[in-house]
Amino acid sequence: MATKRWKLKPKGSNWGEFGEDDQLGRLNLITPEKVRQGIAEVREGRTFCLSLPLDRPGGNALNPRRHPPVLRPTLRGEAVNFLASDGAAPDVLCDDLVIMHLQYSTQWDAFSHVGGRFDVDGDGVDEHVFYNGFRAGQDITGPSDPQDAGVRSGMKGESTSRAAKLGVENAAVHGMQGRAVMIDLRAHLGDGRTYVGYDELMRVMEADGVEVEQGDMACFHTGFGQRILDMAAPDEDVLHNACAVLNGRDGKLLQWITDSGVSALISDNYAVEGLPAQPCDHDHEMCSNLPLHEHCLFKNGIPLGELWHLTPLAEYLRAEGRTRFLLTAPPLRLPGAVGSPVTPIATV
Repeated sequence: MATKRWKLKPKGSNWGEFGEDDQLGRLNLITPEKVRQGIAEVREGRTFCLSLPLDRPGGNALNPRRHPPVLRPTLRGEAVNFLASDGAAPDVLCDDLVIMHLQYSTQWDAFSHVGGRFDVDGDGVDEHVFYNGFRAGQDITGPSDPQDAGVRSGMKGESTSRAAKLGVENAAVHGMQGRAVMIDLRAHLGDGRTYVGYDELMRVMEADGVEVEQGDMACFHTGFGQRILDMAAPDEDVLHNACAVLNGRDGKLLQWITDSGVSALISDNYAVEGLPAQPCDHDHEMCSNLPLHEHCLFKNGIPLGELWHLTPLAEYLRAEGRTRFLLTAPPLRLPGAVGSPVTPIATV
């Protein structure tokens, strides 16, 4: 199926499956029926907040390009608009702003977060493209001058980059609410660094009787979020060498993601997949540094949730002999953003 944007599509991709202009990808599988299935999992009405405090993991040892949020008061004329009173009324007012790296803490990755170089025109020249063939420089734009990037003094809120297509706001409008399934890797693998491929994943799921059906959101509990909360200060060894990660190089695992019909992958670790990725198993073509991101975001329109706080929920579900729950997790409706903080709520 050729479209106005591409004649060829990457091997293993689902481009065009939901229409040539689709921006929701597998989120199309979170249907009203899937929402009702999630609601049917609610027995007690008990809720779990699945977000870390948004100033965690702390520092920038996990990713040197991302820093904790900065809260500042707004201005009231030339005065600080915090604990402010005009003296003529009893009101005391506080108003603030935040400078925030959107993917610093608990987050969703949008499809515009990771694209690829691929010859979509069939002319022998690779283009920079994203899910469903949307183009860099046309649909996803940004500055080339470092002066127009990062945080600098005197910022007045101007926008220099924008995902006119595939921005995170599409997921916000869709709702991001439905049935989710907990896969408890920590319970079987502990807190050591383990690259989890298809075979290991199937053993865990079989041992716990976990079933993932089309449209479900899959949550992988590794304990990493809890390790972050338990640290008094960021420990680089823990941040880079603890807990289970999915092995994005495992072709059988990627095929399971495709075949399962899963609508989103979520983990409490840094990137869902292991970074650095395992060595590439072939030399005749380029290998992505982020193979699971490539498979999910670029090829199949499957959003990734990272750095969630899953341990209390996972422990509750295990004690109750359950694996499914209602998940409500819309990102910010921030037009053009390639990722977003999120405060997910699980209801059981």
